[in-house]
Amino acid sequence: MKFKSLFICAAIMSTTFAACSSDSDSDFDGDNEGNGGDKVPTTEISGNVEGTWEANSVIKVSGHIVVPEGKTLTIKEGVQVIFSDNGVGVNHVPIEFTVNGNLYCEGTAENPVLLSVDESKRTAENTFAGLWGGIVASETCGEMVIDHTIIEYTGGQVKEGSPAATNGVYEAGDDAYPQITTDNINGKYVITNSILRNGWSDGIYLMGGNAIIANNTFAANGYDGAEAVNVKAGCVVDVANNVMFSPNTNGLKLSSSGQSDTRAMAKIQAYNNTIINAGWRRDGEKGGCIYVEKNALANVFNNLIVNCKFRAMTPSFEIPNNPEEGYNDQSVIDYNYYASGSQKSDIVYEEETGVAYAWQGYNFDHENYNKGVVDANSVIATENDSKDPIFVNYDINGVALTGYIYDNNWDFHLKAGSPALNGAYNGSESKMAPYFINGLTVNGKKYTSPAAQPYFGAFGQN
Repeated sequence: MKFKSLFICAAIMSTTFAACSSDSDSDFDGDNEGNGGDKVPTTEISGNVEGTWEANSVIKVSGHIVVPEGKTLTIKEGVQVIFSDNGVGVNHVPIEFTVNGNLYCEGTAENPVLLSVDESKRTAENTFAGLWGGIVASETCGEMVIDHTIIEYTGGQVKEGSPAATNGVYEAGDDAYPQITTDNINGKYVITNSILRNGWSDGIYLMGGNAIIANNTFAANGYDGAEAVNVKAGCVVDVANNVMFSPNTNGLKLSSSGQSDTRAMAKIQAYNNTIINAGWRRDGEKGGCIYVEKNALANVFNNLIVNCKFRAMTPSFEIPNNPEEGYNDQSVIDYNYYASGSQKSDIVYEEETGVAYAWQGYNFDHENYNKGVVDANSVIATENDSKDPIFVNYDINGVALTGYIYDNNWDFHLKAGSPALNGAYNGSESKMAPYFINGLTVNGKKYTSPAAQPYFGAFGQN
């Protein structure tokens, strides 16, 4: 669905982001200098890959790369993987990183892994250019860890000849590559402490697997649709402690689409996330922060939602527990916090809802608001009460609603006295516990999901 008006805005014309925490920066210059200033090897590759890419090396990718089934690729801290934006063949098919085996990206806070394009192409103008394909973990990918890793400038269009089209993952001409795709219902995936930004399509598209998605920053995901995290049938997922800034449609789209006898109902625990500026860069009424549909069993609570277009939606709630349509009536979507600044959107679809302010969208008479059930105990801003959460460094009145450029200096911790520090769900019921609170073992290491915290959002008091 294409835009009906231009959305490009000059919120903050900077393409520099924090590394993986509020107190560390990483600058990638794309040359042969490691973080310590020593020369590091540069390798040009395409085709099958496996083994280990050693710390601080530079890998230049000129064609599709594949981790074969039964093989493993480990990418050590500080590695820069630079994808050519020329594409492959006469059709310039975007380069795809296919994982049929296992992939372990082992960055650190001080020295993250980078998957990007040449430095000269890392511009604001290329935010949604889709310069390469992204990571596609196929139905034979058993394990994947993406830790302290930056993935950016993805979202190339799937074309005839694209590996994902040939393998039946996506359709040529209809789809664009997310930054990360998973397709193995038995796979194990851990995506933590990472940054996924500047992509035409979704940040993470899960079509299968057991997954922990925690402590990540998503920014500028989706040009004319798409979400930060998009979940389908065949998944069991914990999504927690993430910051999702300016996803085109939703921070969380949680669906059991594709549910069958072999692909089980999607199960998601989504809690303590901070979602900002969602939904303004697209037309229609489909989303604006959280969208739960088609029988997904989704417990969604303690999320801090700031300046988003709408509240959590559950379409077809009149037909519960129907994988073709309905809302799963065992889900708990409640105890969320909706804050609104005073800004008016510079894109208003008068022929549709006419919603121009976040507070207006939160209180809109939307057919997909399951009133009295979803958000029955949530905190919801009004025109005269913004419910400002009082961040350490983010002015909820100071960033355009359609802004998508992330500022490295923002700090989404809550100040003392913040109203978002109180009133959240305490997480005591067993049904609300994270699926992987006792651990998910990947590559011989046990990863655990964060415990739910009794405040709203990804961070508590600084």
